[in-house]
Amino acid sequence: MANILLTRIDNRLIHGQVATQWTSSIGANLILVANDKVSKDKIRQGLMDMAAPTGVATRYFSIQKTIDIIHKAADRQKIFIIVDSPQDALRLVEGGVEIRKVNIGNMHMSEGKRQVATTVAVDDADVAAFKKLEASGVTLEIQRVPSIAPENVSKLYSK
Repeated sequence: MANILLTRIDNRLIHGQVATQWTSSIGANLILVANDKVSKDKIRQGLMDMAAPTGVATRYFSIQKTIDIIHKAADRQKIFIIVDSPQDALRLVEGGVEIRKVNIGNMHMSEGKRQVATTVAVDDADVAAFKKLEASGVTLEIQRVPSIAPENVSKLYSK
């Protein structure tokens, strides 16, 4: 089984908070961005590599490639998975990736979404994915940075 320390939903993927605060607080030595678009975008990968902490490896895999090869990860790899959306997290879980906890960090406000927490905006599809994740036994947590207390996840389901 892969040594997955945390899975985070953050539509910014790798950026300052992820690179400096989350990676060090959980002790990750590998950041795996599971995202179909970014897995094909070398320019965006290069920009995110610049934000990654020194000594921490980065990988950019499609959702399917992550499902297919995560079980081959070496024990020494302490993996921090970052996805763009709850739907991507659900695809990983439904594909057999051993995710026990999903940290919900940043989901930008956009058309059709409603703000439910400090940095989280959801639509009905997001809510449905969160419900399926919880039904699969995944613990959800809304937390922007490690130094701030988590927000109540019931906010995800408020109208």
